Amino acid sequence: MKTYRMKLTHEEKDVLEGKQGETMRKALESVVWYGETFDAERLAPIDHGGHLVTSFGIPLLKPVFSLMEELIDAGLTTKEPFTVDPRPMDFKHVKTNIIEQVIFKKVMYGKQKEYEKQLKQVGLKDDNAFSCTCYMDEVGNIPKRGDILSWAESSAVVYVNSVLGARCNRNSGVIELLGGITGKVPVFGLLTDEGRKADWVIELRTSSIPEAPVLGSAIGLKVMEDVPYIIGLDTYLGKELTQDAKDYLKDMGAATASNGAVGLYHVDGLTPEAKDLGKELVREGAKHYIIDDDELTRVKDSYPIMWKNPDAKPAKAFIGCPHLSQKQIGTWLERLEKALKAAGKKRVGIQTVMTAAPDVVEAVKRKSDVIERLAKIGVQVSSICPLMYMNNPLCAKKAVITNSNKLRTYTTARYIGDERMVRVLVRGKII
Repeated sequence: MKTYRMKLTHEEKDVLEGKQGETMRKALESVVWYGETFDAERLAPIDHGGHLVTSFGIPLLKPVFSLMEELIDAGLTTKEPFTVDPRPMDFKHVKTNIIEQVIFKKVMYGKQKEYEKQLKQVGLKDDNAFSCTCYMDEVGNIPKRGDILSWAESSAVVYVNSVLGARCNRNSGVIELLGGITGKVPVFGLLTDEGRKADWVIELRTSSIPEAPVLGSAIGLKVMEDVPYIIGLDTYLGKELTQDAKDYLKDMGAATASNGAVGLYHVDGLTPEAKDLGKELVREGAKHYIIDDDELTRVKDSYPIMWKNPDAKPAKAFIGCPHLSQKQIGTWLERLEKALKAAGKKRVGIQTVMTAAPDVVEAVKRKSDVIERLAKIGVQVSSICPLMYMNNPLCAKKAVITNSNKLRTYTTARYIGDERMVRVLVRGKII
């Protein structure tokens, strides 16, 4: 057997000697090498099902398809069923012309059907398991506090680390799959007590609750990959993780992870570890960052407008990146119906798409007529990944607006906060 710096168990050594087959040997060796890159001293067994970031069948990803085929041929599956990020296409609910549909189906995502078949063969939970918010009750991929995970998808990783108290590093695509196949991940970074301590104290001094994506953006841009301890946010969110609080932290966290590289944050008096340990989580000598109204304005004003014509009428609006909760969908309906009634209008003036997990959409349909009422005012609900829809030359040219700082960061979409978004959608133009 090759020599590894990591301390390995007898079982792990047997695998690396090929006693469970060559494919499993290569899978575990990849996990070990990954860990040794970060000076991990050992592996730990994972405690919960995985989440994969790669959900799209881009033909250029030939190595991924080949790897999947090798796993399938060897009869290997993940130890527990996994979920995966959203699909990139939904022609029924996201308006596209014939040329765009051909480009999406034949060129951009020409391997989608074949790849989804591979995902099912290696352990995909079910046909609805396509969402970046797999941790929602309706989807059911919900780790417990302290669970060791092998996940990728920055917004999901930062949520389960921070809000649920699970333990997961910011893994890359395929590495998270190999962790699920082998049932092991290297112990370093956010899997350790020391790695979960805060390097920054973020002190909130705002006159009202900030827009979650802008607050997350300010934090991410400042701390980058470090762990922040946020003071003052519980003033607005309270001391319990209500659905409103979880929705806020979901959207804030996605921005910390995309505008920076945050994999864990603590909120004083609110998130699990902060409630138990308080400022014991803050490292000695931690840096200090004050966020007030002026700082939020400065951050927001720094966002570039990537449209060819900055004064163009928006062609489309995406609401929900990460995917929305049931409550968020209902709240948006109430906001828009009220604003339309006040303006004497029946439908929004811009093609609007709200995105949510398939299981969340089905739950809403079972409980109420919210989806039908949204359609009546011109709003479609889809389970698409807005980022993958936008991240191509055709759609990048469009004047798209969004309430997501993640989507704004990775594409040409223009950020519009929730309150302003309502006015823009009703009037049909940027105001």
